[in-house]
Amino acid sequence: MAVPKRKTSKARRDKRRSAVWKLSAPALVTCPNCGEYKLAHRACTACGMYKGREVIKIEA
Repeated sequence: MAVPKRKTSKARRDKRRSAVWKLSAPALVTCPNCGEYKLAHRACTACGMYKGREVIKIEA
């Protein structure tokens, strides 16, 4: 069974646990139809439009 020869230093341990692994927030774009923020390449949840046509019926 493999056993570490030396103790891992705090600096090496913390470098491994650094912010490189953290997820970034999704980029938001404005809907060209209503101006609300939405996720890119997805239908707008406010107006239901995607690429200039209505794909989701939104009850007003």
